[in-house]
Amino acid sequence: MLMAETSKPETTPGQATAAPPVTVFTYDEQIVRWFLLATVLWGFVGMLVGVIIALQLPFWPANLGEYLSYGRLRPLHTNAVIFAFAGNAIFAAIYYSTQRLCKTRMFNDLMSRIHFWGWQGIIVSAAITLPLGITTSKEYAELEWPIDIAIAVVWIVFAANFFGTLRNRREKHMYVALWFYIATIITVAVLHVGNSLALPYSLAHSYPIFAGVQDAFVQWWYGHNAVAFFLTTPFLGLMYYFLPKAAERPVFSYRLSIVHFWSLVFLYIWAGPHHLNYTAVPEWAVTLGMLFSVMLWMPSWGGMINGLFTLRGAWHKLRESVVLKMFVVGITFYGMSTFEGPMLSVKTVNALSHYTDWTIGHVHAGALGWNGFMTFGLIYWLLPRLWRTELWSKKLANTHFWIGTIGILLYVLSMYTAGITQGLMWRAFNEAGRLLYPDFMETVVQIIPMYWGRLIGGSLYLLGVVLMVVNMWKTIKSAPKNLPDPAFALPQQAS
Repeated sequence: MLMAETSKPETTPGQATAAPPVTVFTYDEQIVRWFLLATVLWGFVGMLVGVIIALQLPFWPANLGEYLSYGRLRPLHTNAVIFAFAGNAIFAAIYYSTQRLCKTRMFNDLMSRIHFWGWQGIIVSAAITLPLGITTSKEYAELEWPIDIAIAVVWIVFAANFFGTLRNRREKHMYVALWFYIATIITVAVLHVGNSLALPYSLAHSYPIFAGVQDAFVQWWYGHNAVAFFLTTPFLGLMYYFLPKAAERPVFSYRLSIVHFWSLVFLYIWAGPHHLNYTAVPEWAVTLGMLFSVMLWMPSWGGMINGLFTLRGAWHKLRESVVLKMFVVGITFYGMSTFEGPMLSVKTVNALSHYTDWTIGHVHAGALGWNGFMTFGLIYWLLPRLWRTELWSKKLANTHFWIGTIGILLYVLSMYTAGITQGLMWRAFNEAGRLLYPDFMETVVQIIPMYWGRLIGGSLYLLGVVLMVVNMWKTIKSAPKNLPDPAFALPQQAS
């Protein structure tokens, strides 16, 4: 609830009028701290599970029974990293920046708390049901109908809180970051509800209302746009707010940021069918998805250029600022991933990459490079400000940066090598026109060394997260015990 009080000037006979009345208000920083702590906790858990399943592929004895097998842990890993790690980071960034961009407290403190605890409850529900095999088997949408309903309810609470804050804003202009947040909130709601429509037949099972090709079409309309509007647009909003703050420079081109927003949100929503190349989906549909995917390259690189050029005149700050280092690597991986994605959607390239580990490398370049490093930069920037103390160790933060960077490079290069090896072997023919490698296991044996490379890279990335956890714990331990919400004053607007 907005906390504000108004002071009136006092005057005495023969004395000039005092200063104009002001409105005093506070920002809710406690909710941001909660979401930031949840980000780090679930990030560690999700990435630890990722390292375990990376071990299970080249070393089968690591599949420890039915509930801890690769098939059960893999969806747990993806949901934890996307919706728990990245999701909590998004909410921390939105709650922090929205209050400042609107110059008002969040609309309702209770809604903020319901959002936080509701989202953590959903994550715990996923952590219980997925290892038990309770799943819809839909990529990024594996959770069954009771949890889907809970997600919708919590998201509505979040949306009401956000739009209520916009309504109460004292700043008339809506900065571009807010537009990216709006696109995220509206589109994720539509995607989630549309793809989750199902007929329950028990508490733990349901039938989707779509079937066959239609189900695949709706699923990848959702699946690709979950990447677009959960892992891209909110992080671009984060970039447009926190990067200029960290660089102490205005955004390179505000006009370009507006063009970036409108072109991106229009094109992204049509790109999903490229996941269904060489399937039973009609050719016109996958061609449409391919064309819109290729067009996406332009606004995506416009955003990357806008981010990197914001550092004009400030590149020397990278020597001292681990936050800027993280942001630069994150934005660079955004540019790489958004070039590679359209390229992989082209049918001739997709004929080589489809169903191979090249796709795994591409996804992790975006998730670990773009989302991961932007989140780490956000954490290191917010940590001293939210707890009002110095970062415990800048040296440890820089060590995290270098270990994480080396880890992700080892990861993606291993998967690129594995994927191209698979694609070339699957399409190799002998002089008689028969498959040169008809036994699928021949491919598996060839890529086992690359799987060990991925495990090493993923382990290094996880080690970087562990260093961040230590740094965060030590920083919070040195913080003052009392952390009141910051108060601000603005001239009272005439009614």
